[in-house]
Amino acid sequence: MPVPDPAHHVRDWLATYDTPTTSVAHLLCDRHDPHTVATTEIGPTLTATTLTYGELAHRSRALATGLADLGITTGDRVATLLPKGTDLTVTALAVWRLGAVLVPLLSSFAPSAINERLTNSRARLVVCDDEYRTKLDPTPHTTPTWDIATTGTHPLRPGDHTLTTLTQHTTTPTVTDTPIGGHGTLAILYVSANVGPPRGVPVPARALTAMHAYHHYGLGVRDDDVYWNTADPGSAYGLYHGLISPLLAGHGSLALRAGFFDPELTLDVLGLYGVTNLAADPTTYRTLRAATKTLPPEVMVQRLTSAGEPLAPDVIDWVADVFGVPVRDHYGQTELGWCIGVPNGDTPAPATPLVPGAIGPALPGWNIQVLEAVSDDPAPLGTYGRIAIDLANSPLAWFEGYLDNEAASQVRFTPDHAHYLTGDTGIQDRDGQIFFSTRDDGAIRTHGYRIGPTEVEAVLNDHPAVEECGVYSIPDEIAGQLIGARIVPAPGHTATPRLADDLKEWVRTRFATHAAPQVVDFVDELPRTASGKMRRSRLR
Repeated sequence: MPVPDPAHHVRDWLATYDTPTTSVAHLLCDRHDPHTVATTEIGPTLTATTLTYGELAHRSRALATGLADLGITTGDRVATLLPKGTDLTVTALAVWRLGAVLVPLLSSFAPSAINERLTNSRARLVVCDDEYRTKLDPTPHTTPTWDIATTGTHPLRPGDHTLTTLTQHTTTPTVTDTPIGGHGTLAILYVSANVGPPRGVPVPARALTAMHAYHHYGLGVRDDDVYWNTADPGSAYGLYHGLISPLLAGHGSLALRAGFFDPELTLDVLGLYGVTNLAADPTTYRTLRAATKTLPPEVMVQRLTSAGEPLAPDVIDWVADVFGVPVRDHYGQTELGWCIGVPNGDTPAPATPLVPGAIGPALPGWNIQVLEAVSDDPAPLGTYGRIAIDLANSPLAWFEGYLDNEAASQVRFTPDHAHYLTGDTGIQDRDGQIFFSTRDDGAIRTHGYRIGPTEVEAVLNDHPAVEECGVYSIPDEIAGQLIGARIVPAPGHTATPRLADDLKEWVRTRFATHAAPQVVDFVDELPRTASGKMRRSRLR
């Protein structure tokens, strides 16, 4: 049987998702068989709660009615501080029914980081799990302008709402879905920057085309698959392909409601629920390798995908040996979706096999070029340059700029806007395969999270015992990278192990658990250039 033409599929999806009348809730829920399971939430004890598309439609309409009663309307920003599972799925659909904008937040963030993103996004409402409610308490430095709704049955603070009360309507919910069109914003996600505060990425509804294409071709999810994406819904991979793309395709997906990654629990879920298609970050595979010698016989995964950072060759070899199938290493960004790698889906067989060291060619719907280092001309094949997206020949590209940040937006494009600049460097061979070299932006990737060094430095510099500091990455076999900090103590403060522990906790409680330095060293001065600029390459 001939393989469908990917270009034809992309054109069909664009024609469906990029229209003046695009309704996100219709595309993700209402057009599907109401009896099909939309999502299965798995608790820490491995008990399951399922939600069909029909139940999702009813519950999201009821919540949308409650949100409308609070004044939420088209274009309003509604943030979520929720774990993976049914509450998040229902809330997201309710927000999109109203034509509002979802702002998913990482639960590992400290109150200050959450407040920064809520303020920048101009959120009207935060829907949070009871466990995270204290992170939204006012501080002397914050003046909340948003309402709060929790997942509990009783308000935890005066003035709080609950999802239970918001969905209690004596009549059938009658909210009319609001189309936002292909260029309307469905979500805002935040990415860490090497310099400056996090940047908001508005995601338009037409980006659904890129998500569906990657779900079908990159991940290769089929109608009979048991699909599980382990990424946090506050991240792009977790939102785009843990929540949105399975719903868009009418597929079911698993959502494990648990804390930090547990390799034994992961293996239990793979076996007990018969997962056939797994998408995860490299830390998941590295941790499984460290804790697993052989797989339980009930684990029968058929397609594996990794995203977030390049997988080391030894991890790739281990996965192939233990799982019996290859792991496909894919590249993408919050601003793009996923655009490079060997597909897991039904594309024609590649003309040439994957070359060792390469991540793969462009995925369907994308055209990748490597540009010269000092000009915007294509670099000769086999030479290093800047990895870029050829926008005229990449119908899945959708990013237009950061939220209220023109300066940061401009550096993402060549002056003629013909190319989007990824910030990565590498080589492209004659077969179109990409070999990565380095990242230009200096971000640290740890345990699947992306951290800007200056964000951690800003928090550390607020500590009275810190005169100045420099943050750097430390290679790690499991985490990929860990965070290290060089500290110049302020006058009157002594470098001690206790101060080092205090500084780690300072970052943990004021920024994010995953951003706390693993190593804190004290120095008399930081390495600097003749002009006084810190030399990050020397911090190690």
